Amino acid sequence: MSVRSRGALAFALAAFLVSALSCAHDQQLVSITIQPAVETFGASNIPLSADAALNVQLRALGNYIHPPVTKDITAQVTWASNTPDMVTVDPTGLLTPTGLACGNALVSATVKTNSSAGNRSSSEAIVTGFMTANVVCFTGSSGGSNLTLTVDFTGAGFGTVTSSPPGLGCASTCSANFASGTAVALTAAPNTGSTFGSWVGCDTVSGQECTVNLNSNRIVTVTFN
Repeated sequence: MSVRSRGALAFALAAFLVSALSCAHDQQLVSITIQPAVETFGASNIPLSADAALNVQLRALGNYIHPPVTKDITAQVTWASNTPDMVTVDPTGLLTPTGLACGNALVSATVKTNSSAGNRSSSEAIVTGFMTANVVCFTGSSGGSNLTLTVDFTGAGFGTVTSSPPGLGCASTCSANFASGTAVALTAAPNTGSTFGSWVGCDTVSGQECTVNLNSNRIVTVTFN
């Protein structure tokens, strides 16, 4: 065999090995994007009960690698609302306000898998995407006695904030109305890979919980690193 033939054979073998090795990596789900990312229901001059007739269909888009591609996985995710007395989401991703409460809710789409898209065994992974649902509080013509609490997010990390009483549930800057005089407890939860940093603007802070006594419109800031 000539030197040229041996060279050609070696090149072909190397190309085959590279191709075979790349095929050993099946598609892996790395993140989920929900569309729309934010949805607002109602208006300040519309009673909450009227919002119950509204709904919107959410879509979950799975972002994969090996090779990079985006797929519609709406029917494959587990949908959940962290404030079901405000908004509900059914197994198909249909988002509906209950007409009973207003503020912000965090809606999630989650996939829990033990294998790649090609069914090769892999370590258990939980991949979750989030969107924010806003329900505008009814204030009527007089403006009501509600006050606004706003949460700003800063830092290089990511996380979520929820409130008690319900009203706030978000992963980015959001606000909600509460009755004047309400003591609102905010809880920060960092996402995987991030850490909680600090609260600014609270009346009291205990670990990752911030309490705000709402006697005027207030803004607090949470930092995730």
